[in-house]
Amino acid sequence: MESIRVKDLMVPLEDYATVSTDATLAEAVLVLEEAQDNFDQNRYQHRAILVYDKNGKIVGKVSQFDILKALEPKLEGTEKLKMLDRFGMNTAYLKDMIQHYGLFKKPLQDICEKAASFKVKNVMYAPSQGEIVSEEATLNEAILQLLAGYHQSLLVTRGSEIVGILRLTDVFKEVTDMIKACTI
Repeated sequence: MESIRVKDLMVPLEDYATVSTDATLAEAVLVLEEAQDNFDQNRYQHRAILVYDKNGKIVGKVSQFDILKALEPKLEGTEKLKMLDRFGMNTAYLKDMIQHYGLFKKPLQDICEKAASFKVKNVMYAPSQGEIVSEEATLNEAILQLLAGYHQSLLVTRGSEIVGILRLTDVFKEVTDMIKACTI
């Protein structure tokens, strides 16, 4: 794995779904679908959209999770929900929360209006330094970064420019292919 570099597994920026910060969720969904249709069918589908600013620089990501979360604005500021599963959350507790906070009463009824009105810049998140890796980094380094941050992907840089994305699914496939090639 020392000889495998991030650039060998990354998806180049031109092959990935990208939208501007001013795009709507509806536009982002269409771009994601088009990118998936045009992507190599022997690889896993894209699960996120990269977001660029007015200068063409990548400034954020929108995941499938982010899009679904945007349909229920009351979920904003409830980042602690992520931790509930670690503390033994059960379905009864989740149902109580839904009722108490009035969550998901009508999230899909106004889906067209919501998708057309939400701007990507209000839904995206800016990747942290821990989600950025050099294209020259080894696969070992990238795996450690993915695991340390529980990341689904890392943005790949050449110098200071983002040139692609390294997805957990591609790393996993490479590792499992290596395992299958072992003589036991």
